[in-house]
Amino acid sequence: MTTHIAPASPSTVLGRQLGDELRRLREDAGLTTADAADALDCTKGKISRIENGRVTVRLPDLVAMLHAYDVTDASVRSRLSALAKKANRRRREGWWNQYGAVLADAYRDYIALEAIAGSIRTFQAQLVPGLLQTPEYIRAVTVASRQWQTGDEIEQFVQVRLARQERLNGEAPIQLWAVLSEAVLLQQVGGSAIMHAQLEHLLAATELPNVTIQVLPFSRGAHASMFGPYVVLGFREEGALDVVLTDNPTGSIWLEREAEVSRYRDLFDAARTSALSPVESRTLIQRRAKEHRP
Repeated sequence: MTTHIAPASPSTVLGRQLGDELRRLREDAGLTTADAADALDCTKGKISRIENGRVTVRLPDLVAMLHAYDVTDASVRSRLSALAKKANRRRREGWWNQYGAVLADAYRDYIALEAIAGSIRTFQAQLVPGLLQTPEYIRAVTVASRQWQTGDEIEQFVQVRLARQERLNGEAPIQLWAVLSEAVLLQQVGGSAIMHAQLEHLLAATELPNVTIQVLPFSRGAHASMFGPYVVLGFREEGALDVVLTDNPTGSIWLEREAEVSRYRDLFDAARTSALSPVESRTLIQRRAKEHRP
């Protein structure tokens, strides 16, 4: 996954929830973003970033906004203050922050979202999804990316990806549904031995109750997801919206508007419908694994 993400790093779910509420309170008060900016003595851009959940909300700013919006209900003010503290703490305390030397801010934000997501739906055109990669496969992809130069940096990145995979286990494991182009099974990442082990690992992952893997074979012809990989993250919190990460030749883009996210949900539904069933996919993965056997 590319770590140079444009146009902005993603929000956390908690930050987005707080921003959504602040936007609603502003609109209920009949104020524009310019009015709110005047009240806080800041720019309209800062108000927009707060409402989009893209920046932390300092408690003095929150108090000023609630005053400007004439929010006097003590329970509402207390709840929003607690939400702001929780969102800010989650940004600071994630395990991924210890790897700041090798992770771009945008990738850390992705991991933060993944850490609290309830589900992932992803289409992959060439690579095994990160949550399903073996250490050797991760290492081969990392070396090929040429984004990390030293052996220590590469090994740290490998450890980050392995740590992310813990989301597949535990008391509340993430639900992962991956549709893979058949090209993923054929691409010689790291050589035949590494690919053989990787495909065997995929087969083992299909035994997990929270993992579904389907393969979209070449024989199905053209399809709507041919343009590239994407990830749809879903969240358990009531009212939380899905977000999408999609790759393009110059980087990756986060999408949060409902119309755009809905489009990607439709794309994924079309991809899984066109793909082989999970059982048929296992058979194909087994066959490709044998072909990679050194």
